[in-house]
Amino acid sequence: MKIRFGYDMGYLCPQPTPVIMTLNVHSSRVSDLVTPDYVRTEPALPLRAYRDDFGNWVSRLVLPEGEARVFTDALINDTGETDFLNPDAQQTAVETLPDEVLVYLLGSRYCETDVLMDAAWQLFASAPFGWLRVQAICDFVHQHITFGYEFARPTKTAADAYKEKAGVCRDFTHLAVTLCRCMNIPARYCAGYVPDIDNSLNSQEVDFAAWFEAYLDGQWYVFDPRNNKPVVGRILVARGRDAADVAISNAFGSNLLTHFRVHGEEVLQENSSPV
Repeated sequence: MKIRFGYDMGYLCPQPTPVIMTLNVHSSRVSDLVTPDYVRTEPALPLRAYRDDFGNWVSRLVLPEGEARVFTDALINDTGETDFLNPDAQQTAVETLPDEVLVYLLGSRYCETDVLMDAAWQLFASAPFGWLRVQAICDFVHQHITFGYEFARPTKTAADAYKEKAGVCRDFTHLAVTLCRCMNIPARYCAGYVPDIDNSLNSQEVDFAAWFEAYLDGQWYVFDPRNNKPVVGRILVARGRDAADVAISNAFGSNLLTHFRVHGEEVLQENSSPV
């Protein structure tokens, strides 16, 4: 199947403002692109890209004084299969984890393992090991947090979400990631698209989504505490310790986001193409 995806964001800046943006499809999915997901701007702006410490493709540009638009519209091939499940996957002992995985056991900006350690062990000490323990964490988070865009704020942490019992997909993910790390299961934050292909829990518009990957039996597996079910058409953009590592944009100066739209949908006609 083919999926059409992209974004359209408008900015208003009182002066030229440097920005870094993590918007391109992750390198693991680049070979699936039918048309490139170039970061495009109006007016046309110089742009330079680099690979960050987590392997994400990041763009650098300077938004001009006044109005500017950042957008893309692309096609990608997808298997049409749901997220892979492996309930038999087992947890790896900390002492045998690869060196590069250990960072995903540590606390980070939005994932305060020190704050939630006691709660995690009280909740999940008796849960089965491995995949089933991660799924128990996802089940808990899915039931514990009420979803609503009105509950979103950029400073909300996993501990805040646990206490307030409300948030958006990044809050579901931060809490699940933190609880996994507290239980010695490496977990990394993921951001990207979850198109509305029989996936959506409600009729709200498509947005950039958050989920996570847990390291079990020597590989990473997708878990999604917000949807809490396998979905079709997931498109990865970036991975990191938490949302601070995969922010869509970081602006180094005053700016106003004037519009923000994300789309992701299955292409049903072969002659359909991005514009």
